[in-house]
Amino acid sequence: MNIRTFGPTVRIGNWDEDLSLDQDLLKDFLEKREKGELLIQKTSSLKKNVLQKVELSVSKDGILHFGDVVMLLNPENAEDTLSNTSPVYGNYTLSANPCENALHAKTHLDAPCGVSASPNVKPCARNAFVITSVDGSADGEPLHYGQNFALRMTGEFMEHLFLTSDQKTFLKCSKKSNLQDVTLTNEPSYQTCWQIVYLDPQMRMEYEGFPVTANSKVLIVHSKTNQCLAVLRKYVLWTFFGKDCEVTAHTYLNGHKAEENENHWTIITGNPSDENTTMFDRPKPSSEPTINTEQR
Repeated sequence: MNIRTFGPTVRIGNWDEDLSLDQDLLKDFLEKREKGELLIQKTSSLKKNVLQKVELSVSKDGILHFGDVVMLLNPENAEDTLSNTSPVYGNYTLSANPCENALHAKTHLDAPCGVSASPNVKPCARNAFVITSVDGSADGEPLHYGQNFALRMTGEFMEHLFLTSDQKTFLKCSKKSNLQDVTLTNEPSYQTCWQIVYLDPQMRMEYEGFPVTANSKVLIVHSKTNQCLAVLRKYVLWTFFGKDCEVTAHTYLNGHKAEENENHWTIITGNPSDENTTMFDRPKPSSEPTINTEQR
């Protein structure tokens, strides 16, 4: 005669310890959720602070001024698209690239913070910068070619951060290309100074000292190292916000000693006819504007 010694309701093994562990895990989860310390909550909070909408400044006279909120865009090169020489196409904006430590930030983003080139061309706290004076120029005064200035982030979460760079070393260089690194810091110095240089090398001296034209291709040069800000589309970075490209300070010259598309930037301002769009969304002018000597 077969006698069953236990049934499905009989508990075996360390059932009491397993039950206690499950209860502790549930209690810990509920406490973290109540305090907002879950990973998904921290990620959502970071994206909310970094991706909040920003309105760009409107340039009524077509030039850039100190205090303007702008977006720095590296435009797509049609030649690379046709020849398939670049693995990543499209327009990219200079953007903050927070690391995992940013998930623990509550009131402000800690420095140092990385930067990258993002395909998001809509102005937000992550890709909007304030043209900041370093020589005592007041807000509203024109920014001139060859004049030092700083690029500061916007929003309460990142407004204390400045774009910076310095000579590369064995211990400090860009992650993938090993070139001069570009980051964000909370300590303004000569390392956070930049200059706008006219794009055409043959006309560069003639434009020196004139107001910088908004929404036109220029070069952004680091004042200390004399290296141009560059987007390296062949080096892809995975971030909290998707697939970005690496940003570095390095001058790329072609056979004619002219800077290549990696160094080309368009400083985008707001659209005066539509506050929800930028000047990048408007039709582009057919030719470069002429020098206005009255604005000098």
